[in-house]
Amino acid sequence: MEDDDQYEQVPADEEAPARPGTEARTEEGAVAIRSTEGWSVMVTGIHEDCPEEDLHDFFDNFGAVKNLFMPTDRRTGYTKGYALVEYATVEEAMVAVQSAPKEELFERTLHVDFAFVRPPQEKNSRGRGNRNRGERRRSRSRTPDDR
Repeated sequence: MEDDDQYEQVPADEEAPARPGTEARTEEGAVAIRSTEGWSVMVTGIHEDCPEEDLHDFFDNFGAVKNLFMPTDRRTGYTKGYALVEYATVEEAMVAVQSAPKEELFERTLHVDFAFVRPPQEKNSRGRGNRNRGERRRSRSRTPDDR
C-alpha cells in the first residue's frame, strides 16, 4: 500500500467521534484524536542543528501552525530530535502527515504521524469484561502424580 493511502476518511458514526464530520485513520485502524488545543503531529528524525524557526516554516507549508514545541538539550543547546506541531484543523494535520515525509529538511527525511490516537477496537470485543468468557481455567497446576 502506498503512503498516500495510509490515512483515509471514515464517517464519524462508525466510532465515537473525536469531532463531528470525518476522522483520520491509520493503516492499523487507529483513529487520530484531537488534543485539548488542536490536532497534534509528532515529528521525529529532526537534525540536531535545525532551528525552531526553520521547522516552523517547513510545517507552515502544509497549513497554519498553531503551536510548535521542540525541546532542546540544556547542556548542548541542540534539539533532541523530535517536535510536536499543532494545527487547528484535522485537514491541515493530515496534509502534514501525508506530505512531510516525502520532503527533506537539513538533508534528513522526517517521520511524521499523529501524536494522539485511539487504538482500533478489537473485532471480537463487545465491551469490557468479556476477555475470559468461554475459557476454562484450572484451579491448580498439575503435578506428575495427577496423571
